[in-house]
Amino acid sequence: MAINPIDQEKCIACSICVISCPCDIIRCDKETKKAQAVYPEDCMCCAACEDDCPVGAIYVSPEKNDPLMVSFR
Repeated sequence: MAINPIDQEKCIACSICVISCPCDIIRCDKETKKAQAVYPEDCMCCAACEDDCPVGAIYVSPEKNDPLMVSFR
C-alpha cells in the first residue's frame, strides 16, 4: 500500500487532500470531517496529497506494494 493511514491527530479537516487526489482515494469522514484513505490500494504514489497537506498528516511511500504473482507448473 502506498498511502499510509492519515494521522488523525494532525489532520485539521481542511479537505485539501481530497481535492488534490487524482485517484479519488481520500474522503472526509462524515462525523469528524477529517480525511481518511478509503481506497489505499488504488493509490498511484503521486504524493499530491502529501505535498498539499498543510500540516503533514499524510505520508505516501514511494513504493507501491503489488501482489506477488507465482505460477506453479
